[in-house]
Amino acid sequence: MSDLERTTTRETAQQRTMKFPHIFVVLFTFICLAALSTYLVDAGSYERTTTEQGQTVVVPGSYAPVETEKAGWLTPFMAVFEGMREGSSIIFFIFISGGAFGVLKATGVLQTLVASVSQALSERDIVLIPLLMLLFAAGGATFGLAEETIAFIIILAPMLRLLGYDSITAAAVPLVGAGAGFSAAFMNPFTVGVAQDIAQLPIFSGMTLRAGYWVIFVGVSITFVTRYASRVKARPEHSPVYNSDRRQFGNPEPMQINQRLSLSDKLVLTAFIGAIITIAYGVIRHGWYIGEMSGVFLLMGILVGALARMGPNEIAEHFVSGIKEIAMGALVVGFAYGILIVLKDGSILDTILHQLEGLLGDMPAVLTATSMFLVQLLLNFLVPSGSGQAALTMPLMVPLADMVGVTRQTAVLAFQFGDGISNIITPTSGYFMAGLAVAGVSWSKWIKWILPLVLIQLLMASSMITLAHLISWS
Repeated sequence: MSDLERTTTRETAQQRTMKFPHIFVVLFTFICLAALSTYLVDAGSYERTTTEQGQTVVVPGSYAPVETEKAGWLTPFMAVFEGMREGSSIIFFIFISGGAFGVLKATGVLQTLVASVSQALSERDIVLIPLLMLLFAAGGATFGLAEETIAFIIILAPMLRLLGYDSITAAAVPLVGAGAGFSAAFMNPFTVGVAQDIAQLPIFSGMTLRAGYWVIFVGVSITFVTRYASRVKARPEHSPVYNSDRRQFGNPEPMQINQRLSLSDKLVLTAFIGAIITIAYGVIRHGWYIGEMSGVFLLMGILVGALARMGPNEIAEHFVSGIKEIAMGALVVGFAYGILIVLKDGSILDTILHQLEGLLGDMPAVLTATSMFLVQLLLNFLVPSGSGQAALTMPLMVPLADMVGVTRQTAVLAFQFGDGISNIITPTSGYFMAGLAVAGVSWSKWIKWILPLVLIQLLMASSMITLAHLISWS
């Protein structure tokens, strides 16, 4: 064997050795660890009660050990099925929206639109990154934009790649934008609203300080992503996903100049924009969720196909092709939910919460405020639902805050930062993992890329919470 052959063989072996496990392997490993933890952590439970507003909350001081069955040898395997069932609404939403955008993609209108936008901006399309992120951040701060980002990733990913950006940028614009707005939200009804209600504070009180924090938090996050996107467009080979993007999506086609939208293209875009506006209006004004959004996307797919002069069979074929492209992203949700189901069935979530509550009670007030934030950050791995985490933790954190001299407003702030920041890093966050899979970004590469921003966000959040405590914010 020649030296060249030996070198090539050695490099190939190293690549195989260093290859990060598939996301299904990672998530199933977490499921197995969750099952193992039922033998290592004692089962226990708090009593629950229902408030006048119909919220189920924990009764402080009611923790007691309980008898429950440990995970069996079949538990991790059944957890995948149970997770699919638990996350079925999100899974089928991804399938339907993905199918609809498969039809839209087949019309070719996105490529033409991207070329037109690029020409109109005269190579200054980088301005789209902060503008789009600002819109997502506003959505996260006002109506809790989270799961809906999956649909926007499906829309934006091919468009941003055509403009010369990578899959990390495509995932970051909606996920980091909405995540930053969600974390520092000033009137998110699902986090701030629920937590303040449990803390018996006026709903959305403390708006001025929250809004100031939101501007800083979102501004730093947008700057981080925009600088990265600018560097990647200038030197695509420096992207962490440069090779994987080309394996998955091929080399980017050169942008054709002087492309104009035909009448058919304009009608297709009208149907597309109309669907987005309808969904935004329905979510904000009528509380629409995944079911209604799925219906609108399905209608959009049919209309788009008809306006592009496709026959019924052709529409159906492109719809199925769209589903195939995002199938892995949909199924990731089930694996993520499977982790939570094992922990919940093992009755160990309340035990973990009880132990953390005991640790916080012995700390000085200024450290307790920051520690509350870190506890909420940890618990979001186990309870990724914002309103669910508020119902679980705030009945315990509020009396604890009163005892150690931390204001209730500060306790709410610690909750919302802890709940929000980890939403776009934890593998138990179903919509986040699905968004990465839809964009074509591995969890390992995402974590390595976003870690500097997360550390900055943690530092900012800790400083903001400490300041709120020092000024006795109420």
